[in-house]
Amino acid sequence: MPTTTKPKAETPVVEETKEKRQSQMFDLLRHVLLASIGAVVIVEEEIEALVNKMIERGEIAEKDGKKLVKEVMDKRKGRAQKLDEQIKKDVEAVLERISIPTKADVAELSEKINVLTVKVDELKKP
Repeated sequence: MPTTTKPKAETPVVEETKEKRQSQMFDLLRHVLLASIGAVVIVEEEIEALVNKMIERGEIAEKDGKKLVKEVMDKRKGRAQKLDEQIKKDVEAVLERISIPTKADVAELSEKINVLTVKVDELKKP
């Protein structure tokens, strides 16, 4: 009678290494995002401070200063949105390269497991 071998499950050490790598990647991404948020806040504060100094010195009118701040902030928001989209694309590419499944991948596999479970249960019935 031929023997069949079951595919070996990954050893706990390999799984632990993958989990550690995933955790490190997410920590790195978290730090990058927090740093970028901090930079945005600093830039906004600096712009407002500069415009306020210009208003105090009489270099521009208060109305013009407020308009200038709004224009600069609007442009910055547009650039930030483009940067955010690019970061998302880059993160997805990195995750794909290091073989970390996406949420959609996990959902797809879960659905396949559910279908197979139903089929196995049907086969077990007499």
